[in-house]
Amino acid sequence: MSTLTETAPISTTAGTHDSQPARRSLLRDTGIVMFRELRPVLRDPFSLIFGMIQPLVFLGLFGPWLVGSLGDQAGDAFGGSVWQWFVPAILVMTALFGTSTTGANLLFEFQTGAHERMMVTPLSRPSLLIGRSLKEMVPLAGQAVIIVAVMIPFGFQLYPVGALAGLVMLAVFGVGLGSLSYALAIAVRKQEWMFWAVQQTLIFPLMILSGMLLPLETGPAWMQAVAKFNPLAYVVDAERALFNGELASSTVAWGWLAALATAAIGLAVGIRAMLRSAD
Repeated sequence: MSTLTETAPISTTAGTHDSQPARRSLLRDTGIVMFRELRPVLRDPFSLIFGMIQPLVFLGLFGPWLVGSLGDQAGDAFGGSVWQWFVPAILVMTALFGTSTTGANLLFEFQTGAHERMMVTPLSRPSLLIGRSLKEMVPLAGQAVIIVAVMIPFGFQLYPVGALAGLVMLAVFGVGLGSLSYALAIAVRKQEWMFWAVQQTLIFPLMILSGMLLPLETGPAWMQAVAKFNPLAYVVDAERALFNGELASSTVAWGWLAALATAAIGLAVGIRAMLRSAD
């Protein structure tokens, strides 16, 4: 673990060069944390394979129901294919569940004392949050490749640049959500059951009010009004646009704004919670 004890070189020159070591340190530390978090996942291939297959099971069970319920409306509502609308939503859902449970691993580290050991290392505090959240994006990228490969024969059209931009947006949003999950775990570390109570209470309303599984246009007016305050709704709409090849549109712009705002708020709350927990 000698890598963890390395410190970034401190620049003694003034000017713009002062920020370069800090940037290198953050990138390096984030990589260290991410690979540390990935190591147990790679050692447990069963959970990795199950995580890859689970979205396909959801597509196979929910997708036909969606197609049968909408029928000919799919062409008008979803640009010609239900799958163009539904596949990006499944990827968002996978990222949502993965990053929102980031704090669960932290609760285990509280029990083993691993968190305290991490806090005394020279790793930058933002890297602890960013690295943990980005760890969820690695299996998500693998899931995206598998899902797209399976769904292309069923009429799904792949726009590689848009899909890549969509995954980057999910990573930004995931950093914010993962940081909030981290802060929640710190807040309830003496009552671990509260973490799952809060996470489950919040995640399903967020999903429903994002139009992830069913179009909000068919819902009641009050639900459509509340959804305007849900950042996840803007991310879902943007992902659908990106996976349909739209790289520059107001929908995509709103999605980036929601993702960046979530990341900024999440990191601010998460770092504050982390520093207070170290006192």
